[in-house]
Amino acid sequence: MTSTEQGAGCVGVSRSYRVDGHLVPALVDVDVSAPAGMITAVIGPSGSGKSTLLRLLTGMDSPDEGTVTIAGQDLGTLPAAGRARLRRERLGLVRQDPGDNLLAYLTVRQHVRLAAQIRGVPEATGEALLEPLGIAGRADHLPHQLSGGERQRVAIAFAAVGPSSVLVADEPTGQLDHGNVDAVVTALRVIADAGVAVIAATHDPAVWQRADRVVRLQAGRVVREMPW
Repeated sequence: MTSTEQGAGCVGVSRSYRVDGHLVPALVDVDVSAPAGMITAVIGPSGSGKSTLLRLLTGMDSPDEGTVTIAGQDLGTLPAAGRARLRRERLGLVRQDPGDNLLAYLTVRQHVRLAAQIRGVPEATGEALLEPLGIAGRADHLPHQLSGGERQRVAIAFAAVGPSSVLVADEPTGQLDHGNVDAVVTALRVIADAGVAVIAATHDPAVWQRADRVVRLQAGRVVREMPW
């Protein structure tokens, strides 16, 4: 597979929602490619379609038109069970709020071991991510004992354990201070450099200025795509 086939993307995607009896377009004829080994930042004002695009790229929603692929698989050709398996095995998700990404009763080490069990890989595969993400020294700590940036890095490790092809991050630095933002962006770079397609919806210049590719949405359309 090429880096594009190993990553995620969509072609000719449109999605509308019914609001008060009227169809409101959220995305209109959108093409986006997020190759493996790169950070693709999706930017744009609130209401531009970023959240809808993430839901489509994670298989949590389906387009009205067009195709969405993850790791070379056309989601539209898969039954519900197949989409669920693909999400579990090949996709990781990091939410904006660090508290939404982790289980309060599991340590850092237990989180990555759980991810390894879910994806059917050796536990050591998960633990090997802790050192490059700068959280090996916190392996036996619970989430409440970690900073927001550390919790996000644990979430990134959890999402990237095993044969993950795509990591989708929804405003991953939105609730962090500057020092933690830098650590989280560095962690995303480590994961991308390991061959994962990282897709980050963000308002944060600290994220998109360090991305490999930037896709700007406006009113549900791609208005600019910038390879750095």
